[in-house]
Amino acid sequence: MPAERTSPHTVPVAAARRRRLRADRARQLADLLRHQILAGGFPGGVLPLEDVLAADYGAGRNTVRQALDLLRGERLVERRPGVGTVVVCEKYPHGLDRLQGLAETLHEHGEVTNEVRTAGPVRAPAPVASRLGLPEHADVLYIERLRRLNGLPLSLDLTYVPLDIGAALLGCDLEHTDVFRLLEELTGQPLGHAEITVEAVNADAHSAAVLQAPRGAAVLMLERLTHLADGRPVELEFIRFRGDRITMSGLLRRAL
Repeated sequence: MPAERTSPHTVPVAAARRRRLRADRARQLADLLRHQILAGGFPGGVLPLEDVLAADYGAGRNTVRQALDLLRGERLVERRPGVGTVVVCEKYPHGLDRLQGLAETLHEHGEVTNEVRTAGPVRAPAPVASRLGLPEHADVLYIERLRRLNGLPLSLDLTYVPLDIGAALLGCDLEHTDVFRLLEELTGQPLGHAEITVEAVNADAHSAAVLQAPRGAAVLMLERLTHLADGRPVELEFIRFRGDRITMSGLLRRAL
């Protein structure tokens, strides 16, 4: 956050900046510090002292304190006597520019395991049948999995698969294998593309309990409709990620 400068030509801008609430400046600083934290920019996971942060980012001490309070509220950092402000929560990067299963995406960060809570045929709700290109009231395979990374709850996945493919999934190792890989093996063709939507939703009582998150906490909901290489829709997923353990990122290019 650059230090504020004034000149005869920038007096209106400087005055506007001075009118900004401290909360706005704290939020801006928290965003910059969050990026540094997630990028591993603080050696040993210890943030500099408040006066050092104030000098580095051109902010007042009160602004620094309020920014750190925001990060503590997100459970990213905590204050430890005799040590200072330390990073206490690691977020894992989930790329959005490649079609991969969770174990493929996070393989560098540890072991992904799946607790299969439900797996069996159900009558497809009308919106599910429509999006999977199935007749109304067709049966689908429904799978609910709690997915952990290094033993910690990370996501709750609700998955629908057309039954002509899904029936064979019941005999597969769903606890240790991404469904994506199994779909490719069963169909004999690669996955092609997926349509995704990401939004923040409040955790309902069931999701919060399964994910061991506070009830009503914000979670990242990823809705994904995946197609085979031939274009057939083959899987519809609703994935709730613990927002304090995952970040979504991708590389976007501007078409010319």
